[in-house]
Amino acid sequence: MTDSPCPPLSDADWPEEIAALRDGFAGQLNVYRTMAHHPALLRAWAPLRQHVVKDSALGPIRSEVVILRTGVRLGSSYEWQQHVSRARKLGMSDTRIAAIRDMPVGATGPEGEDGGEDGLLVRAVDALLDARCLSPAQEAELAAALGRPAVIDLIATVGFYSVLGYLLMTYRTPLDDDIARELDADPAP
Repeated sequence: MTDSPCPPLSDADWPEEIAALRDGFAGQLNVYRTMAHHPALLRAWAPLRQHVVKDSALGPIRSEVVILRTGVRLGSSYEWQQHVSRARKLGMSDTRIAAIRDMPVGATGPEGEDGGEDGLLVRAVDALLDARCLSPAQEAELAAALGRPAVIDLIATVGFYSVLGYLLMTYRTPLDDDIARELDADPAP
């Protein structure tokens, strides 16, 4: 499956102290099966994951824009492919997904050609990854457009998925079989 020193755990190797998590979100994805090598971290991760993935003030579409851009900027093919699948299920077109991937770093474009809200989110991700913060003007623009809780959730989402990306890339975690089959049949843009 993988040459990783820390491969996704099988059900048979799953730690007893987090058995309940296996039947929920953690057993569904290889990223969490990899994190299960550290049961205390996975247990602590669960409530933050609930907020960032399910309860974010960004909402599902904006979150996917942020996650897709974070994945591609980190170079995490697992995150990119996993979230292409999720974005498609949310109704995002391959054209839109490719635009999120391909927008030049820092691009603002002429009036009306700044990528709209997706561009605003992409530029925020880029600023967080490159400058490690949003400028005051950028934060104010985001807060006016999305609300301050969504800006804070955007920052948290980039951080959350950066940690996952580091884990995935360090341990060469393989893409989940169902997503791999799906993307074999309909490749990611």
